Amino acid sequence: MNEQTLVSKVWNYAHVLRDEGVGYGDYVGQISFLLFLKMDEERTEYLGEPSLIPAEYQWATIKGKTGEALDRHYKLALSELAKRTDFVGTLFLKAESKINDPAKLQRLVTLIDGETWMGVNVDVKGAIYEGLLERNAGEVKSGAGQYFTPRAVIHAMVEVVDPDPTESVCDPACGTGGFLLAAYEHMKDKPAAKDRATSRRLREEMFRGYDIVSEVVRLCAMNLYLHGIGGDKSPVIPADALASDSGERFDVVLANPPFGKKQSYRIVNQEGDIESERQDYVREDFTVTTSNKQLNFLQHIMTILKPGGTAAVVLPDNVLFEGGAGEAIRRRLLKDFNFHTLLRLPTGIFYKQGVKANVLFFEKVGAGERIATEALWVYDFRTNQRFTLRERPLKRADLDDFVASYRPNHLRHTREDSERFRGFSYEELASRDKLNLDIFWLKDDGHIDPDSLPPPDEVAAEIVENLEAALDRFRKVAAQLAGE
Repeated sequence: MNEQTLVSKVWNYAHVLRDEGVGYGDYVGQISFLLFLKMDEERTEYLGEPSLIPAEYQWATIKGKTGEALDRHYKLALSELAKRTDFVGTLFLKAESKINDPAKLQRLVTLIDGETWMGVNVDVKGAIYEGLLERNAGEVKSGAGQYFTPRAVIHAMVEVVDPDPTESVCDPACGTGGFLLAAYEHMKDKPAAKDRATSRRLREEMFRGYDIVSEVVRLCAMNLYLHGIGGDKSPVIPADALASDSGERFDVVLANPPFGKKQSYRIVNQEGDIESERQDYVREDFTVTTSNKQLNFLQHIMTILKPGGTAAVVLPDNVLFEGGAGEAIRRRLLKDFNFHTLLRLPTGIFYKQGVKANVLFFEKVGAGERIATEALWVYDFRTNQRFTLRERPLKRADLDDFVASYRPNHLRHTREDSERFRGFSYEELASRDKLNLDIFWLKDDGHIDPDSLPPPDEVAAEIVENLEAALDRFRKVAAQLAGE
């Protein structure tokens, strides 16, 4: 069964739940609970791996019941598994049954039990979740609302960063675990991973993920578990990675932090009106205090990298040119890190059209007076590149030239200018106004693909967001002037 067939099957299962009144946000999780329990049984049967699920709640006890007995047992299983403090507790974090009709629950159990799921050599949970998001985006005007990194980009990033089996890997905004899984698949095939002790440490100790959304944490934990990643404790932590510095340091950081220009939350004031307040992260290790989520994630990644460690991070264009906090962070990035490569990604590859993003590749070096970045090489994979999610999806082969141009560390000094790849010295970068790193030189052919443009309501929403941010700044200025 290929990935497309898998997604179609799970999507069809979702229709069974729609009649039950289970909304989109819930049915992904409901299907995942049942799929996981079934695949856990297959993992034990076919791979010989021990199950972490207590015997009284394993798949055999669920498929063997019908009607009200099934309903009671399934709800009890979810309730008890959610209480655990080990890896299983993360797998069933805040789990509860939303299926109130025992007949529909039994139908789902029968449908899932009729397939062998572990035979599919794909990122199973990620394929299901992203496939459902794409289907939902086609049916709901507002779309999926989240930007998941295309697998082609993930695999290219992992290939050029080339993590070793002895290196620790972190994703501070891990989603369904695409980066962690790709890194594991890359690392486990290396000669060093053939050593039994190294292989065990790779599976049980070398990966760490964070996500603030409980549903996503659960999906990621399930995904990693079914791929053999994790020990007694879950490698995925349900937490806001930006809240504090945990003290952990990593050799490799791979991430695509959530997009959005500002961090805020809504409150009800004393007059009963709804207001939005900025959410700033005040941390001693941050260069600046800002409400910009991407700049905060970039600062956090700069902190958690070990000396000599490497990061590859997907970030939107505004990180490259925004003044104030953005300029201060870019200056530190060039001074204290070897920011050696920037990949300009094309539009049309994310679930939300019109998104302009880049991949920043940098290494942490020892602090000192010397500027760490000698040159920044920019690969323009955006100009005159046309991709869509369905008609012309991005493939890994489309990034072959970038991967070849990147070159390993010991050969990086042999990089050469090409049509899409150019190097810029630190002196050239420092002379740019506000240290603007949004660099391009190719001319667009003038063709505008309608599919690459965001719909009018999204354009209007972005304008409102920008105006609100500007008003917020003006209010602070006015308050300061009033105080004076």
